[in-house]
Amino acid sequence: MSAADKFLYVDRNMVNNPLAQADWATKKLVWVPSERLGFEAGCVKEERGDECVVELADSGKKISVNKDDIQKMNPPKFSKVEDMAELTCLNEASVLHNLKERYYSGLIYTYSGLFCVVINPYKNLPIYSEEIVDMYKGKKRHEMPPHIYAITDTSYRSMMQDREDQSILCTGESGAGKTENTKKVIQYLAHVASSHKTKKDQNSSFLSHGELEKQLLQANPILEAFGNGKTVKNDNSSRFGKFIRINFDVNGYIVGANIETYLLEKSRAIRQAKDERTFHIFYYLLTGAGDKLRNELLLENYNNYRFLSNGNVTIPGQQDKDLFTETLEAFRIMSIPEDEQIGLLKVVASVLQLGNMSFKKERHTDQASMPDDTAAQKVSHLMGMNVTDFTRAILSPRIKVGRDFVQKAQTQEQAEFAVEALAKATYERMFRWLVMRINKALDKTKRQGASFIGILDIAGFEIFELNSFEQLCINYTNEKLQQLFNHTMFILEQEEYQREGIEWSFIDFGLDLQPCIELIEKPASPPGILALLDEECWFPKATDKSFVEKVLQEQGTHPKFFKPKKLKDEADFCIIHYAGKVDYKADEWLMKNMDPLNDNVASLLNQSTDKFVSELWKDVDRIVGLDKVSMSDMPGAFKTRKGMFRTVGQLYKEQLSKLMATLRNTNPNFVRCIIPNHEKKAGKLDPHLVLDQLRCNGVLEGIRICRQGFPNRIVFQEFRQRYEILTPNAIPKGFMDGKQACVLMIKSLELDPNLFRIGQSKVFFRAGVLAHLEEERDMKITDIIISFQAWCRGYVARKAFAKRQQQLTAMKVIQRNCAAYLKLRNWQWWRLFTKVKPLLQVSRQEEEMQAKDDELVKVKEKHLYAEQQLQEMEEKQHQMSAEKMALQEQLQAETELCAEAEEMRARLAARKQELEEILHDLEARVEEEEERSSQLQGEKKKMQQNIGDLEQQLDEEEAARQKLQLEKVTLEAKMKKIEDDVMILDDQNNKLIKEKKLMEERISEFTTNLTEEEEKSKSLQKLKTKHEAMITDLEDRLRREEKQRQELEKNRRKLDGDFNEIHDQIAELQAQIAELRAQLAKKEEELQAALARIEEEAAQKNLAQKKIRELEAQLSELQEDLELEKQARTKAEKHRRDLGEELEALKTELEDTLDSTAAQQELRSKRETEVAHLKRTLDDEAKVHEQQLVEVRQKHAQAFDELNEQLEQAKRNKVSMEKAKQALESERNELAIEMQTLMQGKGDSEHRRKKAEAQVQELLLKHSESERQRLEQAEKLAKVQTELENVTTVLSDLEGKSIKATKDCSAVESQLQDVQELLQEETRQKLSNSTRLRQLEEEQSGLREQLEEEEEAKRNVEKQLQIVQAQLLEMKKKVEQDAGCLETAEEGKKRLQRDLEGLNQRMEEKCSAFEKLDKTKTRLQQELDDMLVDQDHLRQIVSNLEKKQKKFDQMLAEEKNISARYAEERDKAEAEAREKETRALALTRELDSLMDIKDEVDRNNKLLRAEMEDLVSSKDDVGKSVHELEKAKRAMEQQLEEMKTQLEELEDELQGTEDAKLRLEVNMQAMKAQYERDLSGRDEMGEEKKRALVKQVREMEMELEDERKQRSAAVAGRKKLELDLKELEAGIDMANKNRDEALKQLKKIQAQMKDLIRELEDTRMSREEILAQSKETEKKLKGMEAEMLQMQEELAAAERVKRQAQQERDELQDEINNQATKNAQVVEERRRLEARIAQLEEELEEEQCNTELTNDRLKKAVLQTDQMNVELTAERSTCQRVEGARCQLERQNKELKLKLQELEGTVKSKYKANMAALESKIAALEEQLDMETRERQGATKIVRRTEKKLKEVILQVDDERRNTEQFKDQVDKLNSRMKQLKRQLEEAEEEAQRANANRRKLQRELEDATESADVMNREVTTLKNKLRRGDFPFTVRRTVTRQGIESDEDSESKSETPEPERKPE
Repeated sequence: MSAADKFLYVDRNMVNNPLAQADWATKKLVWVPSERLGFEAGCVKEERGDECVVELADSGKKISVNKDDIQKMNPPKFSKVEDMAELTCLNEASVLHNLKERYYSGLIYTYSGLFCVVINPYKNLPIYSEEIVDMYKGKKRHEMPPHIYAITDTSYRSMMQDREDQSILCTGESGAGKTENTKKVIQYLAHVASSHKTKKDQNSSFLSHGELEKQLLQANPILEAFGNGKTVKNDNSSRFGKFIRINFDVNGYIVGANIETYLLEKSRAIRQAKDERTFHIFYYLLTGAGDKLRNELLLENYNNYRFLSNGNVTIPGQQDKDLFTETLEAFRIMSIPEDEQIGLLKVVASVLQLGNMSFKKERHTDQASMPDDTAAQKVSHLMGMNVTDFTRAILSPRIKVGRDFVQKAQTQEQAEFAVEALAKATYERMFRWLVMRINKALDKTKRQGASFIGILDIAGFEIFELNSFEQLCINYTNEKLQQLFNHTMFILEQEEYQREGIEWSFIDFGLDLQPCIELIEKPASPPGILALLDEECWFPKATDKSFVEKVLQEQGTHPKFFKPKKLKDEADFCIIHYAGKVDYKADEWLMKNMDPLNDNVASLLNQSTDKFVSELWKDVDRIVGLDKVSMSDMPGAFKTRKGMFRTVGQLYKEQLSKLMATLRNTNPNFVRCIIPNHEKKAGKLDPHLVLDQLRCNGVLEGIRICRQGFPNRIVFQEFRQRYEILTPNAIPKGFMDGKQACVLMIKSLELDPNLFRIGQSKVFFRAGVLAHLEEERDMKITDIIISFQAWCRGYVARKAFAKRQQQLTAMKVIQRNCAAYLKLRNWQWWRLFTKVKPLLQVSRQEEEMQAKDDELVKVKEKHLYAEQQLQEMEEKQHQMSAEKMALQEQLQAETELCAEAEEMRARLAARKQELEEILHDLEARVEEEEERSSQLQGEKKKMQQNIGDLEQQLDEEEAARQKLQLEKVTLEAKMKKIEDDVMILDDQNNKLIKEKKLMEERISEFTTNLTEEEEKSKSLQKLKTKHEAMITDLEDRLRREEKQRQELEKNRRKLDGDFNEIHDQIAELQAQIAELRAQLAKKEEELQAALARIEEEAAQKNLAQKKIRELEAQLSELQEDLELEKQARTKAEKHRRDLGEELEALKTELEDTLDSTAAQQELRSKRETEVAHLKRTLDDEAKVHEQQLVEVRQKHAQAFDELNEQLEQAKRNKVSMEKAKQALESERNELAIEMQTLMQGKGDSEHRRKKAEAQVQELLLKHSESERQRLEQAEKLAKVQTELENVTTVLSDLEGKSIKATKDCSAVESQLQDVQELLQEETRQKLSNSTRLRQLEEEQSGLREQLEEEEEAKRNVEKQLQIVQAQLLEMKKKVEQDAGCLETAEEGKKRLQRDLEGLNQRMEEKCSAFEKLDKTKTRLQQELDDMLVDQDHLRQIVSNLEKKQKKFDQMLAEEKNISARYAEERDKAEAEAREKETRALALTRELDSLMDIKDEVDRNNKLLRAEMEDLVSSKDDVGKSVHELEKAKRAMEQQLEEMKTQLEELEDELQGTEDAKLRLEVNMQAMKAQYERDLSGRDEMGEEKKRALVKQVREMEMELEDERKQRSAAVAGRKKLELDLKELEAGIDMANKNRDEALKQLKKIQAQMKDLIRELEDTRMSREEILAQSKETEKKLKGMEAEMLQMQEELAAAERVKRQAQQERDELQDEINNQATKNAQVVEERRRLEARIAQLEEELEEEQCNTELTNDRLKKAVLQTDQMNVELTAERSTCQRVEGARCQLERQNKELKLKLQELEGTVKSKYKANMAALESKIAALEEQLDMETRERQGATKIVRRTEKKLKEVILQVDDERRNTEQFKDQVDKLNSRMKQLKRQLEEAEEEAQRANANRRKLQRELEDATESADVMNREVTTLKNKLRRGDFPFTVRRTVTRQGIESDEDSESKSETPEPERKPE
C-alpha cells in the first residue's frame, strides 16, 4: 500500500474482524449520550420500564439511561463505511462514530448520500498529486474511495454525457477547508479539461498553451489576497462568498470562467477582533513593497495605522513578502497592466490613511474640527482630490434643504462615521472592480461555452452568541441551499423508487424549509423580515427598536418565529432554522441595510484626477447620502428623499435569487466542510463541535430525510447470499430468479410489510432492519458453529477411540505372532519350508492368470474404443474430403479468375505501353508544333514589314472609305427610321399573336367547360333518374291511397292487400327484404284471422294520408319553384332567340338541377354578348392573319427569285474569292448561327401545328359528345315535364282532399272544446306551432339574406363583365390600328436588310426563352405543390364526409327505433280503443236495463194509484172514523207527491245519462276516427321518412362511391403528374445541358474559325514574302512550297464551303416552300377551327352557370394572354430570324460569287494544295456543324416534348381544380341534405309528441267515461233494487230515500201505537 493509498482506502482486515462481530452480537452494544465524547458504547444489562441499565464498554461503569436516549449501534461490517447512507442504523451517534473512525485512520473524505463530508486534517496529505488526479479521471463514484476529485469527475462526466450544467456547493464554517477544496476542484478541472493538451492551433483566437487554465488557477491568489483574512478559527479565512463558473465547450475544454462574489465583510477593513488580521493585502503591501513603491504610496509602519487594530499580526509558516510577489506575478499572468496595479495599491494605501484622520470636538459647540490634516492631505494625494474640498466635504458637507443647498456642520461622531463608511465603500468598490477585471481576463476566448460547472464557496450556517444582520443573510442563504439539497434528494429518491417500481407516498422535503424562508423573504401578507427592514428604511423617524416592534407585530404568530427568552439587551427576536434556534440582535440593522455615504466626498471622488478612482466611483447617483441620516436624533433614524434607492437586503436578495435560479438549472453536488477542533491540531476531533456542524451543514437533516424512506438497499444476489442462512428451506432446489428467491425469503422471515419494499433489482429496508437481520444471522451462525464444533469434537473423539481399539488388536496379533515365531524358529521343517516356498511357482499362477484376464479386458476395452474412434475418424475423413473437393473447386475457380485477372493485367500493361507510345508521339508532335510556331513567328515579323507597305495603300483607300462612310451615315439614318417602323409593327404583331393565344386559351377553356358540363349533365341524369323513380313511387302511392279510400267501407281484404303492397315497398328500400316479406305474410294471416287488426290498418291509412299531405306541401313548393323556373326560362328565351331549341332544353334542365335564379340568367345573357364580341374580334383577327399570310407568301416568292439571281452572280464572281476570305469566314459563322435559329424556328412551327391538330381533334370529339348528351338530356327533359304535369294534377286532387280532411278536423275540434284538458293540450300545440313559425321565419330571413348575397355577387359579376367588355373594345381598336401598321410594315420590310446585331438579339432571346422554360418549370412545381395541398384538403373532406355518413347511419338507426316505438304505441292505443268500445256496449246494455226498470216502476205507480183510489172509495169494515181515513189519505197523498218528485228526478237523471251516453258515443266515434287518422298519418309519415331516408342513404352512398372514384382518379392523376414532372425536369435538364454544350461547341468553332482566319492571314503574308524573297535560300523555297500547298488546301476547302452554302441555300428554299404550304394548310385548318370554335363558344357560353368559375377563368385568361404574348414574341423573333437569314444568305451568295470569280481568276494553278487543305478543314467543320445541327434538333425535340407534357400537366391541374370545386359543391349539397334530414327528424319528433299528447287526452277521456259509466251502473243497480222491492208500498218508500224512510216510520208509529189504547175504551 502506497503512502497515498493509506489516506484513501480502508483496511478491510481491521473491519472484517470476527472478534468484533462476535462481541457486537453477544453484548448487544448500543450508543449512550456522553458529555465528554458525545456518545459512548455500552451494553444493555437490564431494562426497568422506561429506563435501561447500561454498562459502558470502555470503563465498565453502569449507568441508567432513558430508552429514548439510547441509539442503536451498527454491526461491525459497517465500520468505516464510505457512504453513511448505507448504515443500517442511521442516527447521530453512528454518523459521528463513522466520521471519527475514518478521521483517526487518516480518511478525511466520507460520503453521506448526496453529501461529501470533508474534515479539515490540519496537515498536508499526499492525496492531491497528478497521479491521484489520473487515478480518479473517468472513474465512477462507487469505483473509487471518497474524494473531492471523485465529486468533480462525476460532475464533469455527467456534464459531458447529459449536456447538463453542474454545480459543486462547498459550505462550512470558517476554517473548515472550503477555499482549499474549491482550489482542488479548479486544479482537477484545469488538469482534466485543459485545451492545450490536444489543441495546438497557433493561428486561432484561443489562448496559447494553457494560458487560460493558468489564469484560472492564478485568480485564486488575487482573490485570497484582497478577500481573505486571519480569524481565530482560520489563518486564511475567506471573508466573502464566491460562485466560480467555469465554461466548457462541446469537446469538454475550458473556454472561460466567471466569478461572482457575495457578502464581502467590508467592516474588517476598519476594525478587527483580538488576534485577527484585516485583509491580507494590507500586510502584503506594508511588508513586501520596495522603497520606491513605499514613497509613491506614502506607506508607514504597521503601528501608525488606526485601522490595523492589532498591528503586525503574523501567520506561522507564511511569509507576507513572498506572497506579495506571488500576488504581483498573478496580476501579470491575469494580464492586469501596471497602472491598474498601482491604482489598486493606492486605494489600499488610502483606506489605511483614512483611518489616521482624527477629529476633535470644539469647545463651545458640537462641531467637529480637524487639528492635523496630514492624513487628509495623503488621502487626497493618493485619490487625486483637492485637500480643502475634501476636508470641507467631511466637516461641513452641503445638504439639500427644499430647493436650496446648505452647508451643515458635522459632529465628531458624524465625521468619524462618514470616514469609516467612505473607507468601507472604497474597499468594497475596489474589490468589485477587481473581480470584474478577473472575469474580463478569464473571458478572453472567442469560443462558445456549451455548458458550465459552477463552484459555490460560501460560509456555512453560523450561530454565535450575538448574531447580527450579516448572520441573518448567511443563514438565509444556507436555508435556501439546504432547501435545494432537500429538493434534489427528494427528486433522486423519487427517481430511484420509480425506477425500481416501489409504491411510496412521496414527500417533498424541500417544503419543510419553506416557512422559515418565507419568514425572512416574503414580500407581503404578512411581510417578511427583509421586507419589513426595507419598509422601515423609508420612514424618517424609524429606529431599530421600531423595526423590532413591527417584526414582532407582523410575524409574532409565525411557527418559526419566537420572542427570545434572553434579556432584551442580548437578543431582539429568535428564528428557528433547520440547524436550530438563532437569536438575533437588531443593532444598527437600518444603517447596515441603507449603507449610507457622504455624497459630497463621493462626488469629489467621481471627479478625481486619478482615472482608476473616478472609474470606481462612476455610479454616484445610486448611493444613499449621509444627509438622510441625522446623527443628532436617536441612533438609526434617517430621512429619505423622493428618489428610489436600493438597500443591501434588496441587492443581496436579488443576487441570491439569481444564484438559486442558476443552481436549480444545474445538477448540484454537495460538499460539506467540517472543523474537527478549534486548536487547529491534526488528529484531534471534538465530538460536540462536529455534531453542531453536522446539524448546521444539513448532514443530519439529510439523514432525517433518508430515515423517512428506505435508506438501506441491497441487491437481490447479495441479500440471498448473506441472509439465506436464516431461511434454509424457503427456496426450493434448482434455478430461481433472484427476485422470487428474495420474496420467498422475506415471507419466511415474516417481516412487517411496512419495513421493506421489493424493487426491480434491489430490496429496500427501513433504517435498522438490516441490523436486526444481522443480529439474527449472527445468532444463527453461532448456533451452527456450536453444533458444528460439537460434531467435530465427537468425530475426533470417536476417531481416537477407534484408533486405540485398532492399536489394541494389533498389539495382540503381534504378541501372538512373536510367540509363534519363538516356538517355530528352531524347528527344522519350518526352516526348510521357508527356504523352499520362494521357489514354488504354482502359488503365483493364479495371480498371473488373474493379471492376464485383467489385461485382456483392458485390451478389449481399448479395442472397442479404438474402433469407435476409427469410425468417427472415417466420418470426419469423409467430411474433410467433401470439404476438400469444395475447396478444390473454389481454388480452381479462383485460379481461373486469377488467370483472367492476369490476362487483363497483361492487356492493361500492353494498353499502357501503347498509350505511353502515343503520349511520346504526341509530345514529339507538340515539340514540332512549337518549333513550327517559332518559325511562324519569324515569318510573322517579316509579314509585318510588308504590312507597312500595305498601309500606304490603305491610306489611299481610306479617303475612298470616308466618302463611302458619309453615304453609310445617311443610309444608317434611313435604316434607323425603318427599324423604328419595324419595331412598331413588331409590337403590333406581338399584340395580335397575344390575342390569338388568348383565343386559343379560351378555346381550351371552352373545352374544359364542355367537359365540366358533361360531368354535370351526367350528375343531372342521375338526379333525373332519382326524381323519376320518386315521381313514379309517388304516383303509385297516390293511386293506392285513392283505391283504399273508395274501398275501405266495402272490403277489408283490399285494404289488406294495399297494406301489404306498402310494406313490400318499404322492404324493397331496406336491406332485409326476405325477413320483412316473412313478417308481412304472418301479418296477413293475423289480419285475416282477427277483425281487430282492421283498426290498425285504418290508423296506418291515416298516417299515409298525413304523409301525402306533406308530400303535397313539398310538391306545391316544387310547383312554385317550377313556376319561377318557367318565368326565368321565358326571360332566357327572349334573350336567346338565335340559339336552338335543344340548347334551351339543356339550359332549363341545368337551371332546374342547379336552382339557378333570374340573376344568373342575366349574367348568362351578358356572357352571350361577350361571346358575340369575342367572335367578332376572332373574325377580324382571322382576316388580318390571312392578309399577313398572303403577304408572307409574296415575300417568299420574291426572295426565291432574288436567290436565283444571286446564285447566277455567284457563279460569275469566283475570281474575287481570295480578297474576301476573311469576310467569308466571319459570314460562315453567322450562317451557322442563323441555320440553328432557322432549325429552331422550324421545330417550333411544327410543334405548334401538331398542337393545333391535337386540339382540333379533341374539340371535335368533345363537340360530338356534347351534342349527343344534349339530345339525350332534351329527351329526358321532355319526359320530366310530362311527368311533372301529371304530378301537378295529382297534387291538385290531393289538395282538395286535404281541404276536406281539414274541415273534418275542425268539426272534431269543435266537438272536443267542452273538455278543459283538451284546451290545455291545444294551448301547448299552439305554443309548439308558434315556435315552429319562428323557426320558419328565421329560415325565411336566412333565405332572404342568401338572396341578397347572391344579388350582390351578381352585381359584382356584372361590373367585372362591363370591365371585360371595355377591355375588348380597346383590344378591337388596337387590332385595327395594328392592321394598318402591318401594311406599312410589310412595304418597309421589302427594303430592309438585317445586320449582325440581329444575330446577337436572337441569341439573347434564345437565352430568355430558356430562362422562361426554367420559370415555367418552377411554376409547374409550385402548381404541383398546390395540387398536393388541394389533394390533402380533398382527403380531409372525404374523411369528413365518411364521418357524416356514419352519423347519418346512426340517425337512421335511431329513426328505425323511433318508428318501432311508434308501432308499439299504436298497438297499445288500438287495444285501448277496443276496450273502450266494449265498455260503451256494456253501458248501452245497462241503459236498456235501466229503461226496463223505469217502465216497471211506472207500472207499479199506476197500480199503487189504483189501490189508493180503491182504498179511498171503500170504507173500513172495522169502523174507522172518517177523520182517520182523511189523515191516512193525506199521508198517502204526501207519499204519492214525494214518489212523483222522486220519479221525476229519476227520469231527469235517466235523461241526463242518455244524453251523456249519446255524447260519449259521438265523442268516442270522433275520437276513434281522429285517432285512426292520426295513427295512419303517423305511419305514413314514418314510412315516407323511411323511404326518403333510405333514398338519401343510397344517394349518399352513390355520391361517396363517386367521390372515392374521383379520389382514386385524382391520386392516379397526381402520380402521373409527378412522373411527368420528373420526366419534364429530366428533359429540361438535358435540354439545358445540350444547350450549354452547344454554346461551348459554338465558342470552340468560333475560336477555331478565328485561328483559321489568322492562319490564312499568316499564310498570305508568308506567300507574299516568299514571292519577294524566292531567290534567297532553298529553305525559304521549301517553306514557300509548303505554304502553297496549304493555300491550295484552303482553296479546296473554300470551294467545299461554297458548295455547302449552295446546298444549304437550296435546302432553305425547300424549307421555305414547305413552310408556305404548311402555313396555307394551317390557315385553312384555322378557318375550320374558328368556325367550330364559334359554334362551341356559343354552346359553352350558354352553359356557364357559376360566377366563381367565371372569375377563375378570367384569371386563367389573363395568364394565358401572357403566355400568348410570350409565344407571339417568340414567333416574331423566328420571323425576324428567317428574314435575317434570308438577307444574309443573299449577301453571302453575292459575296461568294464575287470571291469565287476572283479566286478562279487568280488562283487556279498555284494554290491547289492550299485549296485542298482548306477543303479538308471545311469538311471537318461541316461535320461539326452536322453534329451541332443534330444535337440542336434533338434539343428542339426534347423542348417540344416538355412543352407537350407541360400542357398536359396544366390540363390535369385544371381538371383536378374542377374536381375539387365539384367536391366542394357536393359537400355543400350533402350539408344541406343533412340539415333537411335533421329538420325532418325534428318534425317527426314534434309529431310524435303531439300523438302522445292526443293519446294521453284519449286515455283521460276514456277514464272519465269509465268513471261516469261506473256511477251510472251504481245508480241503475240501486234503482233496480228499489223497484224490485216495490210490491209493498212502505218498503218501497223506505228504499227510495232516507227522508222517505224517516217519514214512513213516523207515520207508522203514529198510526199503529194509539190503536191498542183506544180498543179498551
